[in-house]
Amino acid sequence: MTSCGCLVLEKVEDHGGGEAAAARGRVKLAPGAGSACGGSCAGAWRSRSEAIFPIYVMGSSRASTVAAARGIVDSAEDPIWEAVKSEAKSEAEKEPILSSFLYASVLSHDCLERALSFVLANRLEDPTLLATQLIDIFNDVMMNNKDICRSIRLDAQAFKDRDPACAQYSWALLYLKGYQSLQSYRIANVLWNQGRKVLALALQSRISEVFAVDIHPAAKIGEGILLDHGTGLVIGETAVVGNWVSLMQGVTLGGTGKEHGDRHPKIGQGALIGAGATILGNINVGEGAMIAAGSLVLKNVPPHSMAVGNPAKVVGYKEKEDPSLTMKHDARRDYFEHVAIRYSDD
Repeated sequence: MTSCGCLVLEKVEDHGGGEAAAARGRVKLAPGAGSACGGSCAGAWRSRSEAIFPIYVMGSSRASTVAAARGIVDSAEDPIWEAVKSEAKSEAEKEPILSSFLYASVLSHDCLERALSFVLANRLEDPTLLATQLIDIFNDVMMNNKDICRSIRLDAQAFKDRDPACAQYSWALLYLKGYQSLQSYRIANVLWNQGRKVLALALQSRISEVFAVDIHPAAKIGEGILLDHGTGLVIGETAVVGNWVSLMQGVTLGGTGKEHGDRHPKIGQGALIGAGATILGNINVGEGAMIAAGSLVLKNVPPHSMAVGNPAKVVGYKEKEDPSLTMKHDARRDYFEHVAIRYSDD
């Protein structure tokens, strides 16, 4: 089997840090990564995937998640890909009717990048944009971009950790349109930045048609992102979404008129944006902030605060944990350390 030269990950020995230290992975681009260990360690990853990898875990502090992500260097294994293959084999045995689908989508490939290219191409194809053409484009982008190689794994881990409905890594890859639309955007974003803007816009159109998720390919989105459900999500051209952010269905990061230039929201790291929230204009939602479901945000939101209502107002602060990791959509006043004395509408 031809090696893929893709991003790979490995476990790190515990030197007194316990399970948290063991959870950290390290990554590099290396020949032969796609074939990994030939399946010999699949059982180990299957039985210990939660202890060895994730890079961060639900409810972790900002410091631990960022430190773990920065520690991803120099590896020989890819535990997420090993987990996906193991899960696909198990599911094929349980549901023989899906065996051909699982073989074509996962088991016939030598790395996560190629499997993802196949899945996305077959979701996005149309009569004039063939899957075979899209696979070539997607493979070329993903196999030659370290940022995407890292992001597709951090995003998969985000779905596994934060979405209770995502019981397996393979479910994100194969069935969850939030994950699929996010990775499709990442490809379109690379094409846009390469100057292939017409192709990027064509992909944006297909992504919107197929997944009901409309993300402009020029938008900037970090890694470790959860698009929970994704349906109705709209992210504008100059929007910026930081690392570790979680966005629920129906969220809009939009402009307020037909002005040109920088006109869309900037979402800080670790923020949680609730279902149906609308955030308009070139405003900042601070790190670790939470926007409650259905809120209309027209002004800056301070870091580690919660904004609620139409128009949204800050009701309190929570500085010890990021809501994007805990996924606590909690509007109770006693959830916060402080009532919104520190914030003014002025």
